[in-house]
Amino acid sequence: MLQNEHLDVRAVNMGVDLFDCADRDIDRACKLIREKILRNASPLVGVCESVSRRYGIPVVNKRVSVSPIADVLAGHGKAELLQAAKTLDEAAGEAGIDIIGGYSALCQKGMTISDRSLIESLPEVLSETKRVCASINAASTKAGINVEALLLLGRIWLEIAARTADADGFGCCKLSVFANIPEDNPFMAGAYKGIGEPETVINIGVSGPGVVKRAIERLRQNHPNCNLGDIAEQIKTTAFRVTRCGELIGREVAKTLGAEFGIVDLSLAPTPAVGDSVGEIFEAMGIRHVGGPGTTAALAMLNDAVKKGGAFASSSVGGLSGAFIPVAEDSSLAKAVEEHHLSLEKLEAMTNVCSVGLDMIALPGDTCAETLTALAMDELAIGIINRKTTSVRLIPVPGKKAGDRAVFGGLFGESPIMTIPNQTSDSFVCMGGRVPAPLTSLNN
Repeated sequence: MLQNEHLDVRAVNMGVDLFDCADRDIDRACKLIREKILRNASPLVGVCESVSRRYGIPVVNKRVSVSPIADVLAGHGKAELLQAAKTLDEAAGEAGIDIIGGYSALCQKGMTISDRSLIESLPEVLSETKRVCASINAASTKAGINVEALLLLGRIWLEIAARTADADGFGCCKLSVFANIPEDNPFMAGAYKGIGEPETVINIGVSGPGVVKRAIERLRQNHPNCNLGDIAEQIKTTAFRVTRCGELIGREVAKTLGAEFGIVDLSLAPTPAVGDSVGEIFEAMGIRHVGGPGTTAALAMLNDAVKKGGAFASSSVGGLSGAFIPVAEDSSLAKAVEEHHLSLEKLEAMTNVCSVGLDMIALPGDTCAETLTALAMDELAIGIINRKTTSVRLIPVPGKKAGDRAVFGGLFGESPIMTIPNQTSDSFVCMGGRVPAPLTSLNN
């Protein structure tokens, strides 16, 4: 299960509260931020490696998420926020941390001055730092969709891509835009330390798509007459086992560090490695071509069974806990796009029943800002109506067109660039304002 089926703890994420570092003097604020991150996070890597050796379960990423920087540094401008981002990057590097999240703004109902400044700083931040990830919550079921923020982000996506054009717009891979962002998500780029979370907290992201795939294959091999209900039970049982492993690791790490244990997020998060793919789970379930008829139903069943198994295994399940479908990070999904079985429209339909949304989507470099805004509006609308988290990671790839290939490297993978209708909704999105909250947001 460990070596051949890619079971691992995908991320140990330490949340660190930074509100006591707020200061009108940006140099002093950055000094306090650096000191607090190093004081809390410096032991994290060593502790994770020690616990990993003890139980024989790999811990792939050691991460930190901090309080939303737009709120911590309220009143500061773009230049000061860039200075803070570089401080986060340097502190994470000094502590040996892979990625640091929380360069974030929560602006679902409107933008403060610091929210707008943080968004406007993203092109510099995501092109000039190595480890900093950013997230923006631009919609919620209770507030609706902040179209003004998304219009600004449409332009920002293009600027980030242009600044990282030599890496196929890689800077955009480090930015997630959400509806109903969770406060305890350990996965990047969307992780931040929620305002209601403890002073320091350990959240665990466990991932095992290879384990689930192999469990289904064994079931079908040993019981050729099994039905879909049997497959759902097998997924649920497997999710239970994986969740128990993750909670064990998380509680050990938290105890050793003197931090509180938060949640275990059982999200089936793929990597580009063959055998570690959510798309391959669909194939094991009997879907010949991912994206064909039946794919959405298979994903709904998978997501539901994972949540049921996790909830039975632990009372501390949180984050997103389901199945991710990031195209570039999943070799099977990327192949389905290349072979024209999986379209942008089908992906959007699938996001109605999965954990996140349109994730790691490579788009033509000439996609206009208004089209990026409209695409984000569509996905966030799914989230607010269905009272669930949805997000987008959109990557307009400079100088490339649909059918070309974008290569991001490492865990970010590679993908064909998807076709998208361009400049068809400009007059709609340019009206701006806010899409009102749906009636479902009212208390009964």
